[in-house]
Amino acid sequence: MNTQSLPSTVGRVVLSVADMTRSLDYYQRGIGLQLHRRDNGTAYLGVGGEDMLILQEKPGARPARGTAGLYHFALLLPSRRELARTIQHLQTSHTPIGGASDHAVSEALYLTDPDGHGIEIYRDRPRHEWEYPNGNLLINTTPFDADGVMGALADSEASWTGLHPDTIMGHIHLHVANIPHTELFYTQLLGFDQIARYGAQASFFSYEGYHHHLGTNTWAGEGAPQALPTMARLEWYELRIRETAVFDHIRQQLTKTSYPYQQSDEGIRLADPAGNQMLLSQI
Repeated sequence: MNTQSLPSTVGRVVLSVADMTRSLDYYQRGIGLQLHRRDNGTAYLGVGGEDMLILQEKPGARPARGTAGLYHFALLLPSRRELARTIQHLQTSHTPIGGASDHAVSEALYLTDPDGHGIEIYRDRPRHEWEYPNGNLLINTTPFDADGVMGALADSEASWTGLHPDTIMGHIHLHVANIPHTELFYTQLLGFDQIARYGAQASFFSYEGYHHHLGTNTWAGEGAPQALPTMARLEWYELRIRETAVFDHIRQQLTKTSYPYQQSDEGIRLADPAGNQMLLSQI
């Protein structure tokens, strides 16, 4: 595969959970992910290719509340039809849908797993349909067109076999402690473009013109502390960067500013100012 054809994106998301059996039932039967393998209290899930979601069991861990960490991870489906098929499956499997919205660039469902981890399942509108009033990308929240989405189903649909194999991890949305510090970190050190800011409480970033690879907010509270190791929490997430020049520039900026990081064969490991752990890898 020509890696230069792959866009920068979010890769693996690693969560700790209180009960692996419960979580695997939810993510396989409810969400439609496949279990790739299981090893010493860790489960690796996806849609048959690379791992997307990694679960680490911490028996009895309680949900993280009022802390920095995960707001939601977002599974990007390849089409509106697949979004409709997913809704149909969620209804059939009695998997609760917490909400649904139209964001102009996308149509999205929102769910919560048994440990309180947020999940978005969405489809993007084609880029030529994105609107740029006054030169700024339009991202908003309007009512979800359920009839329109479900109308994308064919009269005779194949039986559900799980999320479509072209599903990817589209973006991640984090609780952070402070928006200005977050903006400086992700734009000045990691080279993101800031796409949008909503008041003093939320900011969105991307690489290569995407609507957002990363959302951040202070809705858990200004100055929110890190989640305790004993909590069911975001352990780390992966940013996969296509351009060698971008990856090298990030490393140079981290070194120049003496920002703490660790280099390994996997890539660069570091934490944002709120303590959210990440792996920067090159594809």
